[in-house]
Amino acid sequence: MPDTSIAFMRSLCAGRIEQEVLFPFPAMQPAQAETLGQVLSSIDSLLEGKGEDFRRWDTQGELPREFLQELREFGLFSLIIPEDQGGLGFGNMAYSRTLQQVARHDASVAVTIGAHSSIGMRGLKLYGTPEQQARWYPRLATGEMIAAFCLTEPGAGSDAASVKTTAVDQGDHWLLNGSKIWITNGGIADFFTVFAKTGEQEARGKLSAFIVTRDMPGVSIGQHEDKMGLRASSTTSVYFEDVRVPKDHLLGPLHGGFKVAMNILNSGRSGVGGGTVGGMKRLIELATRHANERKQFGQPIGSFGLIKQKIGNMLVDCYATEATVTVVAALSDRGYDDFSIEAAIVKIFSSEALWRCADEALQTAGGTGYMRELPYERILRDCRVNRIWEGTNDVLRLYIALTALNDVGQQLKDMAGSLKGIFDDPIKGFGLLYDYARRRANWATGLPADKSSLTRAHLLLRPQAETFEDLTRHLAAMTDRLLRKHGKNIVGQQFATRRLADVMIDLFVLACVLSRVTASLEQKGEAGARHELEIARVLAGQVQRRAAANFRLIDENDDDLVKSLAERAYEVGGYEWDVL
Repeated sequence: MPDTSIAFMRSLCAGRIEQEVLFPFPAMQPAQAETLGQVLSSIDSLLEGKGEDFRRWDTQGELPREFLQELREFGLFSLIIPEDQGGLGFGNMAYSRTLQQVARHDASVAVTIGAHSSIGMRGLKLYGTPEQQARWYPRLATGEMIAAFCLTEPGAGSDAASVKTTAVDQGDHWLLNGSKIWITNGGIADFFTVFAKTGEQEARGKLSAFIVTRDMPGVSIGQHEDKMGLRASSTTSVYFEDVRVPKDHLLGPLHGGFKVAMNILNSGRSGVGGGTVGGMKRLIELATRHANERKQFGQPIGSFGLIKQKIGNMLVDCYATEATVTVVAALSDRGYDDFSIEAAIVKIFSSEALWRCADEALQTAGGTGYMRELPYERILRDCRVNRIWEGTNDVLRLYIALTALNDVGQQLKDMAGSLKGIFDDPIKGFGLLYDYARRRANWATGLPADKSSLTRAHLLLRPQAETFEDLTRHLAAMTDRLLRKHGKNIVGQQFATRRLADVMIDLFVLACVLSRVTASLEQKGEAGARHELEIARVLAGQVQRRAAANFRLIDENDDDLVKSLAERAYEVGGYEWDVL
């Protein structure tokens, strides 16, 4: 049995390669794979041929009631609910693969299903009492109740601890007052996971989670938001005015809402990642078809090197994203205690890979890609929000880097006391790092060979495994160098922490790809896995070059100049120069 207390990336930042976490590459059990295959076929039969409908619903900004009923009848709101409660009982791997299939057809449909299972009712699955689950699971499984997640407020986005919605203890009930914005499924949901302040008014972070239903007096829904993308999915504000919430609707521990919210988001991120993979696969199909059919200068444009470069990089991004999403979904299914960094990496890498893929696919299509008649522009609009919602990529990069820096600092005796508590609030208020003793840690000392080498990668991947090992040593030295250089000011050095996060993201993705290609080589042999081996080689080269650039910029950069320019723009209110 694996040691589920091990966190791969947190170990990696200290120079330890815990390869057993990622190897062998996760595989689904045959019985569940068979069930999943039937579900995927049903999805295709439901959604194929609806391209014009999706385009029209995007323009209208709404999924018709009749279509929502079809989603209910196909069981697409029951994916993660246990079988004995009327659901399909999918783990995160199967669930992620299901959302991938839906997203190949339409992102608004995938988001409607995903917001229900990934976050809307995920808290009930993770924290619900048996009584709560028995009460709501059956209606959530049939889609009689669709779920929504209510955290964001006008003044509380990334700074979730600044929530203003309150739940006041009235003895036999909670009195809920406040409002939430940008709630996916808000207009069609009957089940809301709501986060409200339960501590003193002036206290930050004293949040609790509650189950609130639409039929409670005082619950009201705002107008449908006119969005850039995902226009057919329902997004509204939700208002709570003197809502009497029964005591048994508390979800999870009192004052434990922040942890509940973060665990919901972490657990559901493989669903978001699965959706991005589906979008990328669809874009690659469109782009390759166009590259083969479109002729210029007497030959298909796909024969030109720059078009091949676009398609090749899209394949690398898609394969790497799928590998990473699968690994993190498996960490959840296997009950690992902490995969929050890995889940954040999935969200960042998958959303940015999809954006690159959408941009390059549209570019490949040229002027026709810019026309609304084809799906490129809609996919581009739909995928942009992935870098914003469920934790902006900027804030998640801070979380990744500062968690690593905290862990490394804690391991040094002269830092352990001063860094205690830095991560009581993982999004805001990281605290201050105190003066760092001026010495380097010897990361390799005492590490057994299997903790400093990626020995389980296939022999044909040895050069790429060595690249990974070398970059891991540089990563450990990078964390050490940043602590020595910035000391107590490291929290404010966001340029530096972003570079650290980017190296960590690249290394985790590369490790997942090496695991996946190893499995393919073992199953198919060198000839059968030849192109997957090429993907690993391309990605390793990309990672090595990006990491080398980030290492160089630790000490030699133009960070202060860039910040000075931004401050000047704030001062004058924009751009002050003109050629006139």
